[in-house]
Amino acid sequence: MDALMAALVAALLTQASDRTPWTAAMLGDRYANKSAVIAATALALALGNALGVVGGVLIAPLLSPNAQGLLLAVALVSGGITAFWPLRPAKHRDWRGGAFLLSLIAIGLLGFGDRMQFITAALAARSETPALAAVGATLGALAVTIPAIVLGERNLRRLPTVAIRLSAAAALTAFGVVQGLAALRLI
Repeated sequence: MDALMAALVAALLTQASDRTPWTAAMLGDRYANKSAVIAATALALALGNALGVVGGVLIAPLLSPNAQGLLLAVALVSGGITAFWPLRPAKHRDWRGGAFLLSLIAIGLLGFGDRMQFITAALAARSETPALAAVGATLGALAVTIPAIVLGERNLRRLPTVAIRLSAAAALTAFGVVQGLAALRLI
């Protein structure tokens, strides 16, 4: 159960400081069928997190418990540090395709190899039930992206996004440092 909650919180913080919600908001503005955008986004995020779990399950037997804790610390710290850099706005592209297909591809490409996938893999590597890491990460990411789709890009810009991004970056980095110190048995 700890993997579920840890992944959910990590996904909330990671997605709040990521380009995925902005792209989702653009897609929500572009297509009248927001339910197709939401469904495709959910599928893309679930597939990406499942891929992270597969990676975590594959490397888990190769790592000691302390090494698994250090892997999670590195994932959190790297995710936090990269969130301190300003986001480059997503570019409007004139891609063709329906709401579902285009949303699936766009969100899937953004999520492939991103920091949340790395954190999900690290959580899965140290969990008794690795699938819960994917479930938690997907739910946490959807808690950020679905409102972005519904709000749209213009309304999303009204939020204090810089403060949200910097707060999320600080929290991820702090959690990673504490995790690293615990894995090294310094605290």
